[in-house]
Parts: sequence; C-alpha cells; structure tokens
Amino acid sequence: MAGERSPEALAQACAAAMWAQDRASQGLGMRIERVGPGEAVLSMRVREDMTNGHGLCHGGFIFALADSAFAFACNAYDAVTVAQHCAVTFLRPGRLGETLIAHAVERARGGRSGLYDVTVRDAEDRVVAEFRGHSRTIGGSFVTPDDGERPSPAGREPAGS
Repeated sequence: MAGERSPEALAQACAAAMWAQDRASQGLGMRIERVGPGEAVLSMRVREDMTNGHGLCHGGFIFALADSAFAFACNAYDAVTVAQHCAVTFLRPGRLGETLIAHAVERARGGRSGLYDVTVRDAEDRVVAEFRGHSRTIGGSFVTPDDGERPSPAGREPAGS
C-alpha cells in the first residue's frame, strides 16, 4: 500500500508508473538517474536531430529535459501533479554528443502548489540552464492500495507536465 511505503520507495513507485506512460521522455532518450521525495535527476544525450540551425542543442530540448525532471520530482508523493508555470534561463549551449543532466529539487510545497528548481548541467558540470517550475496537484494517484495501477485522472485537462 502507498501509505506503508517509505518516502523513497513511494517516490520510486510513482516514477515507475509515470515512466511507463511517458512516451515523450522515452522518445527523447531520457534516463532516470535518481528519484526521491521532491527530487529527481534525469539525463539525456544530445542527438543530431536535437540540434538547431547553429549546430547547438535546440533550447526546447533542454527545456523538455528540465521539465521532465521537474515532473518526476513533483509527482513523487502519489498525487498527480502538473506544471502550472515554468521559466528557463539558458546560460550556455548544449552541444551534439553531450550528455545533459537535469537535477530537480523541491523548494516549497503546500496545499496543491509547489515550487521546484532544476539545474541542467553538461558532463563537465557546467551549468547549461536554470529552470523554475510551479506545480499544481490535480487529483488522482499513481499507486493505489488495491492493485498498484495508476488510475486515470479522467475529465481533467492538465496544462503541462
């Protein structure tokens, strides 16, 4: 049962359930490196089809990596949560062949709202981007006491992650 799991085990169970349905992150080649309560680390190798007209990683892919890390961090409590607002600041380019690593950390959470910071770094530990995400819990869960299956938050139209 979700209530009987440690916070770390619950976060991992939620991540596994979410990952099973996350075609976007999987399709971009992302990997979950670590997940815990209010925290997640995801990585992504910059492929040729992710580069822009300057030969650099398109900012949308960097944003997507940060957004996915944010999503796994804020969904670690068995309550379906989406992005309410996100902002990113790009500090250096990502380059073809680099592995980018996004580390999401919860800064505040209360009621249905949360605040998360995500730092995206390259393999040499240089900051590529800083991302801030505001989350909103919409109802539903990933891990149920009955069968461990994720119920569908039917009738909801989330605005993001």
